Amino acid sequence: MESGAGKHWTEEEVKALLSVWSEKNIRKQLHGTLRNKGIFIYIAKRLQELGVCRDWKQCRAKYKNLKYEYRTVKYAHNSGDVSKTMKFFHDLDAILRYEPVTQLAAEENGRCSATETQLNTSPTTESTQ
Repeated sequence: MESGAGKHWTEEEVKALLSVWSEKNIRKQLHGTLRNKGIFIYIAKRLQELGVCRDWKQCRAKYKNLKYEYRTVKYAHNSGDVSKTMKFFHDLDAILRYEPVTQLAAEENGRCSATETQLNTSPTTESTQ
């Protein structure tokens, strides 16, 4: 399968990316890691094993785009606009629901620092994944 930089991802390719992304160790490594080239090289190799020929840059770009689109739809739903939808929303919700959200907290000296809080976690749902 020929995959260029501008080639759109097929549904099967996105499903394969989501299956790799949904693995607990991958989710853990991706969260909060700024320099994540190595993780995406690993993801690209795993996708190759599944028959998807994408390089690490394409995987990272698709990851970022899916995450952005998911958050846009999630924000719209939380604001009462249920007309916004996206393919794979429920898959992404299952992956991203347990990701800690970075929030700003004011420090005594007036500067802000990032703190992490984990949303929607429960021992029963976490252990089933």
